[in-house]
Amino acid sequence: MKAFTACLMADILITGGAGYIGSVLTPKLLSLGNRVTVLDSFLYRQASLLDCCENKNLTIINGDCRDRQTLEKALEGKDVIIPLAAIVGFPACDKDQTAAVSTNLEAIRLLLSLRSKEQKIIFPCTNSGYGLGQGQEYCTEESPITPISLYGKTKMQAEKEILEAGNSVTFRFATLFGASPRMRTDLLVNDFVYRAVFDRFTVVFEGDFKRNFLHVRDAANAFVFALDNFDRMKGETYNCGLSSANISKLELCEKIKAQIPDFTYLESPVNSDPDKRNYIVSNEKIESLGYRPSYTLEDGIAELIKAYSVIKNSFYGNV
Repeated sequence: MKAFTACLMADILITGGAGYIGSVLTPKLLSLGNRVTVLDSFLYRQASLLDCCENKNLTIINGDCRDRQTLEKALEGKDVIIPLAAIVGFPACDKDQTAAVSTNLEAIRLLLSLRSKEQKIIFPCTNSGYGLGQGQEYCTEESPITPISLYGKTKMQAEKEILEAGNSVTFRFATLFGASPRMRTDLLVNDFVYRAVFDRFTVVFEGDFKRNFLHVRDAANAFVFALDNFDRMKGETYNCGLSSANISKLELCEKIKAQIPDFTYLESPVNSDPDKRNYIVSNEKIESLGYRPSYTLEDGIAELIKAYSVIKNSFYGNV
C-alpha cells in the first residue's frame, strides 16, 4: 500500500475511538503525526488508550455521540470524521434494540446535520448487509442488499445516508479477527480460537455457511488508505476483506486445528445458528486501487493463541 501522506497532520474525530477497531486505529493515526480526538462513552470500561495519553496530539472526550452538545463540540475544527461508535453485532443489537437504533443510525443522522460539507467522513459499514448472499456467486458492491439482522439494517441505512450526504467513503468490512487492546472474544474467528485454546472442543452449527474475514489491523490500514486516497475514492462504498478468506465455518475449524492439533469439532445435525449470514465477497474494487491486507487468517490464529495466554474471561465480549 502507498504510504499515508495526503492527510498528514489532519485533525481527525473518531467516535468510538476506544473500541475494537479504534484502539488499533487511534495510536496508528497519532504515530503518523495527526491530531486525534476520541469521543467515546467507554461503555465496556476499557482502558485501551492509556498508552496514548502521553501524546499531546490526542484529545479524549468521555461522552455520548448521541448527545447534540457533546458531538457539536467534538466536531469543531475537524478535517475528517471516522464514526466508529456503534452497537456491534446482531446479539448486542437484539439485546438492546433501542440503543442499537439510536447509536447506529440516529447518531449518524445527528452527525450529518451538524458537520460541514467540507468535513470528510470515512464510515465503517459491514458486509453483513448481503444477508444470505448469492450462493456461489461473489457479492460485489452492486449486489442486492438484504440484511437479516437489526445490526445489518441500521448500518446499511446509515451507509446510504452518509453517501447521499456527500464527501464520504464507506467500507463494507468483512468479519474482523485478531487481537486488539480493546479485545473482543465474541467475533467468529476469535471465538472459535478461544474455544480451541480453552476447551479443545466446539460444536459447529451450519458448518457450510461461509463468510469473508479481515484482520483488525488491516481494517485500521484501510482507513489510512482511504485518507491517503480520499479524492479518488469518495462517493463510493468498498468491500474490504481478505480475498483468501472466503471460507466456511468448518474450513475455519480446519485452519485452527492445523495450529492446535488436539482441537476437536463436530457439526450438529440439529438446531441452527441464529446468525444466518452465508456469502462470499469480492474485494476486487478496493484491490484495484492498490489496497492489500497484510495479515493472513493463519497469522491471526497464531496471534490469538498467544493473546489467550494473557486473557481468559467474559469481560472481552460485547454481550
